Amino acid sequence: MSLPEVTQTYRDPHHYPKGIAFLDDQYVPMNQAKVSVLDYGFLHSDATYDVVHVWKGAFFRLDLHLDRFFAGLEKLHMAIPYDRDEITEILQNCVALSGHRDAYVELICTRGNSPDFSRDPRDAINRFMAFAIPFGSVANKDQMDRGLHLAISDTVRIPPSSVDPSIKNYHWLDLVQGLYDAYEKGAETTLLVNGHGNIAEGPGFNIFCVKDGVVTTPDSGVLLGITRQTVFDLCAELGITCEATQISRDKLIAADEIFISSTAGGVMPVTRLNDYAVGGGQLGPIYTQVHRLYWDKHNDPAWSLRVRYE
Repeated sequence: MSLPEVTQTYRDPHHYPKGIAFLDDQYVPMNQAKVSVLDYGFLHSDATYDVVHVWKGAFFRLDLHLDRFFAGLEKLHMAIPYDRDEITEILQNCVALSGHRDAYVELICTRGNSPDFSRDPRDAINRFMAFAIPFGSVANKDQMDRGLHLAISDTVRIPPSSVDPSIKNYHWLDLVQGLYDAYEKGAETTLLVNGHGNIAEGPGFNIFCVKDGVVTTPDSGVLLGITRQTVFDLCAELGITCEATQISRDKLIAADEIFISSTAGGVMPVTRLNDYAVGGGQLGPIYTQVHRLYWDKHNDPAWSLRVRYE
């Protein structure tokens, strides 16, 4: 494979992570990846996206991420001029040109805008873009070692009757409000509840709790995360029961273990919830098994796709 050229014409005063973006059929440094202020993705949050990570030079579960991305396009009545193979090639190029062996890779489709600024979304020209930057995690190294401190917010997650949570989207104002609720309580991140007061999800992650050896996760009103699905797959391989069900605040507080899942970090531990220590404040045995197998699977060619850096 001969890598395409990177277009670079000026320096930007803002600070951006080192990486490469693809938009308007060219590859550019991150500081040149610009979106029009008239794009409905910016004005109305009218967009869908997906995030896959690269670890030690290989994409992890890329096929599942592409499945979700193309399903989101169909549900939002969006269309792009690239098929799956072409998108894979674009993502490969973004990572290879960036040189990152561990990368956070995002692909996005915005509604775009119409030439005459029509408010009819059918008149808009949809816009695809992608980028690769250094790998990032919901939990930093210290938090991975000791476990995260979560706080349950009273903020209600956007209901699925309003926005389909199976479509990955940028509607985050409720999640941001939940984060500030958590910070005020001295916690590091947050969990939102659904309209029935049960646990929903956090900003960019799904939640799991363990009680008497059984793993459970919220069953509705949440993003069907690829790492969430991976936890189901790993538990099945480990012979651990993993179920999707309603989880009340009290059930979560009474859990023997709690952990979260995200493409940005994988499977990550929680050792404090509100003012309660979880599992005596120690990393739990089921979390440890799932976490270890999760990273082992990155070496399995059935789960990964090597990046071509030549």
